[in-house]
Amino acid sequence: MCLFSSVECIADDLVHVVGRGDTIFSLSRFYSVTADALMRANGISDPSRIRVGQRLIIPASADTTPPVSAPPAQTLANYRVVRGDTLFSIARTNGITLQRLLDINGFASNHSLRAGDVIKIPRQNSSAGSSAVAVTPPSLPRPSGGLYELRWPVIPKDISYMTGQMGVVVEGNQFEAVLSLIQGNVVSAGPWRKFGRVVIVETAGGYYYMYGGLETITVNVGDRISTGTELGRLGINAVSEKPHLFFMVFRNEVPIDPATAPRAGNSRT
Repeated sequence: MCLFSSVECIADDLVHVVGRGDTIFSLSRFYSVTADALMRANGISDPSRIRVGQRLIIPASADTTPPVSAPPAQTLANYRVVRGDTLFSIARTNGITLQRLLDINGFASNHSLRAGDVIKIPRQNSSAGSSAVAVTPPSLPRPSGGLYELRWPVIPKDISYMTGQMGVVVEGNQFEAVLSLIQGNVVSAGPWRKFGRVVIVETAGGYYYMYGGLETITVNVGDRISTGTELGRLGINAVSEKPHLFFMVFRNEVPIDPATAPRAGNSRT
């Protein structure tokens, strides 16, 4: 479902409002789409002539899982699934398509992973002939305090880092309100094939907060929001079949650990 008028939203494309310091190049990196594709989608011939407040279409084709098939001689290795892993994230980390990973393991498209499952992944060989080992950040421990006492967009049942990315997956409850951690401006809101429905909030200091996995969105591009504003309701992830919020924070286009990102408070009230 499109959240904007037909002028601003095409099919499942995402809309981004240009902010201070945004460039075609920086936006193409942020959304993992080529600069050429971004310019074509918006009829831009001169990348230097975008302006603050301009609405840009982020093409729905900005799904950059490398379309690389494993060579015939490629061998397979065992990989143990950790909390927060998805088939998509594992495929992306290992440089193959989601369909290739499903085929390797004989999985159906709706297959659900569980922590501790062992699956097959391609073993990548370096030029020196040694095998590259897929490194996966461990699931975060559940301490009595600390991490789980931080303010999160949803009340966390479990928190784990995304495989190969500086972001976290926070398990909450289906249809739970997803609350903004800090005040700022909504610069993107809508479907994004990587993470379902997504809201991105720009705030002071060059920070961008990305909230993905929403079932519904209750804010609009251009809204000025406060800490604790409801951004939408949490949905069920199609792969994990759990209510998973995908939460990432960027500063000056560089992803940072969401646990260290500025928050307005330590309790979710």
